[in-house]
Amino acid sequence: MLRHVVSTMARATPLSPSLLRKWRQKYLTKGKEGLTNAYLRVDPQLRVLEEENERLKRIVAKQALELEPRWRTTQERTAKKTPIQPRRN
Repeated sequence: MLRHVVSTMARATPLSPSLLRKWRQKYLTKGKEGLTNAYLRVDPQLRVLEEENERLKRIVAKQALELEPRWRTTQERTAKKTPIQPRRN
C-alpha cells in the first residue's frame, strides 16, 4: 500500500520515489526537525571576509619570503663586526 502511495506521489511530482521514502522516514523518526536542511548556509559577507583574509595572508607570506634574505645578510654583517672596545682614559 505504501509503495503505491509513494509511486503515485512521485508520478504527480518531479521527485523520485526513493527520495520521498527517505523524507518520510526522516519525518517519522525525527519529526519536522528531520526535514530541515542539514547543511549550514554561509553568510555571503562572511565568505567575502574569509576570502580577503586568505588573500592578505598570502601577501604577508610573500613579503616575509622577500625580506628574509635581506634580514639574513644584515644579521651576518653585524655578526662579523668586531665588538666595541671600551675607551681607555
